[in-house]
Amino acid sequence: MTDLETSMATIIAVFQKYSEREGDRHKLKKSELKELLQEELPGLMAHVKDQASLDSLMEGLDTDGDSECDFQEFMTFISIVTVCCHDFFAHEDE
Repeated sequence: MTDLETSMATIIAVFQKYSEREGDRHKLKKSELKELLQEELPGLMAHVKDQASLDSLMEGLDTDGDSECDFQEFMTFISIVTVCCHDFFAHEDE
C-alpha cells in the first residue's frame, strides 16, 4: 500500500477501535470520542483546558443532532485539524 492508502486505513482502524467499545459500532459516543482524542491526539488535547470546550467540540461535530459522532463527522474534524496543522507548519517555514 502507498503512504496515503496506509494513512486512510489507519484513520478507519482508529475510528473503529473506539466506536466498537459501546453501542453502535458505526458511531462514537461522547465518551468514546473523548477517549479517542485523549489517547490518539494528546498534543492537541493538551490545549483543551475544560470539559465545556470538549462538549462544544462534540456539539460542533454532531451535524445530524444525534449526540454521537459518525464517521463522516469524524472525518470532517480530522480534515479541519489537518488543514490547521498544515497552515501552522507552512507558516513556520517562512
